[in-house]
Amino acid sequence: MPRPQRIEYENAFYHVMNRGRGRQTIFHDETYYRAFINTLVEAHIRFNCVIHAYCLMNNHYHLLIETPDANLSRVMRHINGVYTQRHNRLKGTDGTLFRGRFKAILVEQDAYLLQLSRYIHRNPVDMNRPLVKDLADYPWSSYPAYVNKVKQPEWLYTKRTYEMLGKRQRYKAYANFVEQGVDEEMKTFYNKGNQPSVLGDSDFKSKIANEQFPGLPIAERTRIVQPNIPMEQVTKGVAKYFKTTEKKLRTVNKGPTKGNEARKLAMYLCQELSGVTLREIAECFGLKHIGSVSFITHQIRKEKQENRQLDKTLGLVVDYIMKQVT
Repeated sequence: MPRPQRIEYENAFYHVMNRGRGRQTIFHDETYYRAFINTLVEAHIRFNCVIHAYCLMNNHYHLLIETPDANLSRVMRHINGVYTQRHNRLKGTDGTLFRGRFKAILVEQDAYLLQLSRYIHRNPVDMNRPLVKDLADYPWSSYPAYVNKVKQPEWLYTKRTYEMLGKRQRYKAYANFVEQGVDEEMKTFYNKGNQPSVLGDSDFKSKIANEQFPGLPIAERTRIVQPNIPMEQVTKGVAKYFKTTEKKLRTVNKGPTKGNEARKLAMYLCQELSGVTLREIAECFGLKHIGSVSFITHQIRKEKQENRQLDKTLGLVVDYIMKQVT
C-alpha cells in the first residue's frame, strides 16, 4: 500500500500525533519534556508554525498546529528528528525513537478546533489511571496556561480558541468547557481503528478532496480524506441514490447480464471505498465465487474510462455516500 498523501496548504490546522516505537517511553523525566518543548519552540520560530495547544504524555504527544506557510512536513521533520537526537544524547542511545511517520489529521477549524483543544488537553485524565486529579496540575501540556495557572509563553497562541469559546471570563469559561468532557462525536472519531485524515463535515471533506487532489480519480480522492468507509454505508448510500433497496442490491439475478446497474456499481464502490476483500464483497452480494466480483468490478473500471457519463455518475454517488457517513 502506498503511503497516504499529506494534505498541505497555507493556514491549515492539524492535530499531529506520534508515539514511541513499540510504545516505548519517549519522555523519561523533566529534562526530556523540556528538550521537546524547546524543539517545538525552535520549529515555531524557524518555520513560522503556530502552536495552538500541546500535550506530552509518557510515550506519545499531541500537537494542535497551524501552518501559514503550508510546510507541515518540514516542521515535523525538525521536531521529530531533532528531538530524537536530543533524546538519544541524553539517554546514551542511538537509533529510531518514534514508531514511524507522524499522524496528522487536517482539522476544519470553525467546526472542530475548540473541541479538539479539549480532547488534547484531557489526555492526562481520560485514561484508565489518570495522571492527575486536576488538569491544571499537569505541567506538560498547554492547559495550565489556558486557565492562567502558569504564565502563557509568547510562542503559544490561545486567542483563536478563546474567541471561538465566546465568553468574557475566558480562563474560567475554558476550564468549565474542558471539565464537561469530550463530546460523543470526537470520541467516535478517535475510537476508529483507521482514522480519516480529515476532521470536518462532508462539505469540508469534499472541498479538500477536490481542491487538493484534482487530478486523482474521485474514489482515490475520497480514500485520502475518508479511508475505509464501512461496506454497509456504501451499499446503503448506493441504494438511496438510485432509489432502490439494499435487499435488491444484494439479491442475485439469474443470468450474467441481468444484474441491475446499481448492484454492479455498489460492488465496485465497496472495493474502491471500503478496503474489504473480494471474498467479503462476494458474501455481501450473495455470490459464491470471488471471480464473479472481480469480473464485475473490472467491467466497471474499464467502462468508466470510456464512458464519461458513467464516470460522472460514480463521482456523484461517491459524493452522496460521503455526505451520508460524515
